[in-house]
Amino acid sequence: MKGEEEGLEPMSPSAQYLKSSALSLTICGVLESENEIDDSMTMSLLKDVFLPINPRFSSIMVTNKKGQRKWKRVEVNLEEHAIVPTFPSGMSVDYYDECFNEYLSKIATEQLPLQRPLWEIHIVKYPTKNAAGNAIFKLHHSLGDGYSLMGALLSCLQRADDPSVPLTFPSAGTRIRRKNFLQRIPRFFTSLVHTAHDFGWSLFKSTLIKDDKSPIRSGVDGVEFRPIVTTTTTFYIDQLKQIKSKLNVTINDVITGVIILGTRLYMQKADEESIKSKTTALVLLNTRAIGGYKSVDEMIKPNSDSPWGNRFAFLQVPLPKLTRDELLNPLGFVKKAHRIIKRQKNSAAVYLTGQLLRFITMVKGHEATARHIHGTLKNTSMAISNLVGPVEQMALANNLCKGLYFVVAGPPQSLSVTMISYVGRLRIALTVEKGFIDQNKLKSCIEYAFEVIYKAALKA
Repeated sequence: MKGEEEGLEPMSPSAQYLKSSALSLTICGVLESENEIDDSMTMSLLKDVFLPINPRFSSIMVTNKKGQRKWKRVEVNLEEHAIVPTFPSGMSVDYYDECFNEYLSKIATEQLPLQRPLWEIHIVKYPTKNAAGNAIFKLHHSLGDGYSLMGALLSCLQRADDPSVPLTFPSAGTRIRRKNFLQRIPRFFTSLVHTAHDFGWSLFKSTLIKDDKSPIRSGVDGVEFRPIVTTTTTFYIDQLKQIKSKLNVTINDVITGVIILGTRLYMQKADEESIKSKTTALVLLNTRAIGGYKSVDEMIKPNSDSPWGNRFAFLQVPLPKLTRDELLNPLGFVKKAHRIIKRQKNSAAVYLTGQLLRFITMVKGHEATARHIHGTLKNTSMAISNLVGPVEQMALANNLCKGLYFVVAGPPQSLSVTMISYVGRLRIALTVEKGFIDQNKLKSCIEYAFEVIYKAALKA
């Protein structure tokens, strides 16, 4: 028995939640190349740079005789993980753009084979509307969250202007306000009330209360297995900062308000009655105490303040109903998002939810916890998550990175919104249930929402 256990590493609880019979999530990071992709160094990069980043990239999941799931190191056949698709030659950019979108949707929803490490790289050497070529890093969520996997990806990239200098990231800009004891008392009691309300509501939303069916929530069983399609849009961070400064909120508040207003506008256009529907967004938070990305070496150190793995929680944000008054005051969506997020961050509901997951795991096991998380996702209408990317342009070997975005596949929802900043821009990817949500109309509504909020903020 001891010999069988040698070379096996325990899987974290979150890794087991995210790869179970109830839930399986995959992350696809897309790097858009400014020049035609040169893949001559792919194998050496994977062997010498990517694989050494973390043992999980050279490990498979196994189950021992006690039913415990663990990581087992294996020899990696890189030829199985590096894939270069072939499309018909001599076609137009529009044709290849459609091919790429279909290819991304296809591979995002395909399960990674369990007999080999849970990652792949797909190099698409055809021009699209946004790039001369694309590299897709497909990794299972059990390997790590977006923060960990972005750190791994960035370890393979260098600054385009000076490879000897490390990439830099926007500062967190956290302000610390000191309060005396008497000022803290009302906040303490308010926090208790908010904690009880938020945790209770979150528990009911995860188990008993479902969002209404709507133009963004089909509510069908097995929605996570249906085809998806992704489209993206871009906003300038300087403009987001202008709105932020005018309203004295955070950039996250601004973009959450934009997405909420744009989503409500889409729902109204698709079905007038849906403006009355109960609709909730899950806003995912990274729970690390960080001010920017740490190196992978820092992540894997014992007692690291930004450890490798999955360290996330979520806030359940109800979407305000779209009334005529709200349309006349688009800034209200940003302010409401700010109030809701600030209040939930000041309560201990997020912490208690994490403790609840640990309790379920201890009493009923990882599969029960995965079913609880699945229910939380399924009962809401959409998920919103974001990452902070580098300030400078990057390069992968000799390929300049023009753009960057990521997609999460596998949640039991009809809509997920993912965001990442890069060189002064915020790239938003909308991943929708194919044939149910019109991704182009939804994108137009979100772009319109940003425009009206931006104009209103400048006049404020």
